[in-house]
Amino acid sequence: MPKRLQNRLLSRRRVLAGAAGLSAAAILPRSSLADWKPTENVRIIVPAAAGGSTDVMGRLLAAHLQTAWGQSAVVENRSGGGGTIGTAEAVRARPDGHTILIGNPGPNAIAYSIFKNLTYKPDQLQPVSNMIRIPNIVSAHPKTGIKSVSELIAYLKANPDKLSYASSGVGQSPHLTGAWFLQLTGLKMTHIPFRGAGPALQAALAGDIQILFDNLYPSLPQVQNGTLNGLCVTTTERSELAPTLPTMRESAPELANFDVSSWFAVFLPKGVPAPVLEALNLEVKAMLERDDIRKNIAAMGARADYGTPQQFADFVEAETKKFAGIIQKEGLQMDVQ
Repeated sequence: MPKRLQNRLLSRRRVLAGAAGLSAAAILPRSSLADWKPTENVRIIVPAAAGGSTDVMGRLLAAHLQTAWGQSAVVENRSGGGGTIGTAEAVRARPDGHTILIGNPGPNAIAYSIFKNLTYKPDQLQPVSNMIRIPNIVSAHPKTGIKSVSELIAYLKANPDKLSYASSGVGQSPHLTGAWFLQLTGLKMTHIPFRGAGPALQAALAGDIQILFDNLYPSLPQVQNGTLNGLCVTTTERSELAPTLPTMRESAPELANFDVSSWFAVFLPKGVPAPVLEALNLEVKAMLERDDIRKNIAAMGARADYGTPQQFADFVEAETKKFAGIIQKEGLQMDVQ
C-alpha cells in the first residue's frame, strides 16, 4: 500500500476511534426525555466487526444512553453473514427495550431480496430512527481521461463493454450503486467484485480496473489528492467534505431520481411497548443534536438524519423496494454464509 494512502487511512481510523471512544464521563448528565427507562443493562448489537461506521455509531449511542438513562449500555459485535447473523440475534431478543440493534442497508434492506435463506423478515423489527447517511462515491483512474459522469456515459456509448468497475463485493451497496447506474442508462460495464473496499481501491489505484464505486471513505482522500478522478457522489445533496463533486442526479436526465447512501440506524425487536419506542427515539434525536456528536459525524463525511419511527419505517420500506428492484433486474441470489 502506498505510504500516503496508508497515512490517510490511519488518520481516518483515528477519527473513527476517537468518536467511538467517547466516554460517558465526557457527557453532561441529563434526565431522559421520556418516562420509560431500562431496569437492567442494555445490549446494543452491532452486526459488524469493530472499527467500521456501524460500530462507531453503536458506541456513540451506547455512551449517550448510559448517561441519559443511568444504566450500563454495552456494545456487542456480532459480525458475519453480511450483518444478518447479528440482526437475527436481535430479532430473537425480548421486546422490552433492553436489546437495541444498529442497522444499515445490508441486513435491513438489501438482505431481504438477495439472500435465499434469510432467517428473519422486515416485520420482525421495529424501526426507531435513522442516525446518519453517508454518500457513496464514483471515481475513475486518470488514464481513462474520464472526469465526470456525463463523460463516462459518452465513453460507454462509444465503447461498449470496454470498461470494468470495482466494488467491495457482490450485493454490497457500492455494487448495487453501479448496477442501478447501468440499469438506468442502459449501458454496460463488467463488474469486478473484491473482498472489501481496500482491495477494490488498490485495484483502482493500480489501473487494473477503470471505474470504482465505493463508500465515501476510503476513496475520498484519493480523489482529493488527484490519484483518482472523482465523478460524483450518489446522494441527493453534495458532500460537505467534497462540495465540488456533483451528485449523480445532476449528471443526466435518466439519473434524476438517483439516491444511494450508506445509512446507520436504530431498530428494536418487534412488539416493544410504545413508551419504550418513544424514549429511545427521543434519545437518538437528543444525541444527534449535541455539538460533539455533530463534529464526529461531520468528520465521517456524514449527515445527521433523525426521523420519527413512522418516518424511518417509511424510509426503510422505500429502500427495501428500491434495492429489490435492482437485485431482481440483476438476477442476484445468494446464500447467507
